[in-house]
Amino acid sequence: MEADSPPQPPSTCPICQEYFTEPVTLECGHNFCRACISQCWEGSDTDISCPQCRETVQRRNLRPNRQLANMVEIAKLLSLQAAKGAGEDGLCGEHLETLKLFCEEDQTPICIVCERSRAHHAHTLVSIQEAAQEYKVGNCCPVYLCHSAVCNLHCMKEAVQINDTPAWQERQQKDLQIRQKIVSEFQQLRKFLKEQKRLLLAQLEKLDEEIVRIQNENVSKLSKQISHLSKLISELEGKCQKPASEFLQVRRGETEAPIPWVLKVNVTLDPDTAHPQLVLSEDRKRVRRRDTRQQLPNKPERFDTWGCVLGCEGFTSGRHCWEVEVGDGRYWAVGVARESVRRKRQISLSPEGGIWAVGRWWGQFWALTSPETPLPLSRVPSRMRVCLDCDRGQVTFIDAGDEAPIFTFPPGSVPGGRIRPWFWVGLGSQLSLYP
Repeated sequence: MEADSPPQPPSTCPICQEYFTEPVTLECGHNFCRACISQCWEGSDTDISCPQCRETVQRRNLRPNRQLANMVEIAKLLSLQAAKGAGEDGLCGEHLETLKLFCEEDQTPICIVCERSRAHHAHTLVSIQEAAQEYKVGNCCPVYLCHSAVCNLHCMKEAVQINDTPAWQERQQKDLQIRQKIVSEFQQLRKFLKEQKRLLLAQLEKLDEEIVRIQNENVSKLSKQISHLSKLISELEGKCQKPASEFLQVRRGETEAPIPWVLKVNVTLDPDTAHPQLVLSEDRKRVRRRDTRQQLPNKPERFDTWGCVLGCEGFTSGRHCWEVEVGDGRYWAVGVARESVRRKRQISLSPEGGIWAVGRWWGQFWALTSPETPLPLSRVPSRMRVCLDCDRGQVTFIDAGDEAPIFTFPPGSVPGGRIRPWFWVGLGSQLSLYP
């Protein structure tokens, strides 16, 4: 539309420029005569649009606008009165009589003289007041002020008044608080997830460092064991090359000659590892077994199946020895164990389970070399010396009475790592440590 074109009167069709005939409203809100818009769309196979705003609409959504039709009729009435040039408001322009009736067929006010004329014969007539009341639009505008713009302004005013009430303001405030709460909770959740991510990444980094450290330690231990085994192989190969008589003398000397020890240690029992049926003396130098279990904390380091207890001391290098009095007990075992020896449920009393020991049960003295086939021994001491050589990985048991060797786990049998004294006590037995 050109900038200087006059505005379209609200009672005329934008297509035919005449008063609306059967006005209909499109989805976009613009109004047209039913016949005009149908003719405008006739023959169109593509999407149809509003001739005024060009918005795409559907042909079936043509809604009759009865309020606009009433307004058009009133506009016609006013225009007719102006055309007849009535000299005074409310008078018939032809007979100068008061307009008291309204012809529904011609949709125009008439006077008493017009009623009797042939033009209005057999027409339906009502009083002018009744007709005015019938043509009020939406009960919001008087008939002489029924204009679409005025109606819209009245409706907008009512909407503003409704939205300005305390109840509406309170609802808006609640909606704002809900939105703010949702945003705040989302921000807190995002912060929490970010912190969890940081913690997990830090834990993974520490775990990677620990894995690398353990790998390096294992490589170092394996290197030491390989070096030690290579040395033993070399020594054995050298001995095998000696004459038979000399070789036998060497074997006899290795078996019977006492081994010199440089450090005699004071061993005490660790109560945190003691089985609940074991009772330790106050100085932690003696242990016996009772029939019932004591109420003790179930710590991870405590033995819970076998009646075992460890010494407090641990050794990683050097030569160490201690003495144990076993008396005439029928069920007991004495030796050494790895720091990581299994404490819970069934354990293996053998080197496979991390234990190197000798013991007595069922009337026989054994070397616990295997869980299935322990090695029987000939003599049962009443007091025994346990000798640990961490550097050679060897454990020797000696009768403390006559210094005679009882049994030796050969060099390399005990791997590297922290080694602790180990004791098993059966029913009716008691062990004592010296010094």
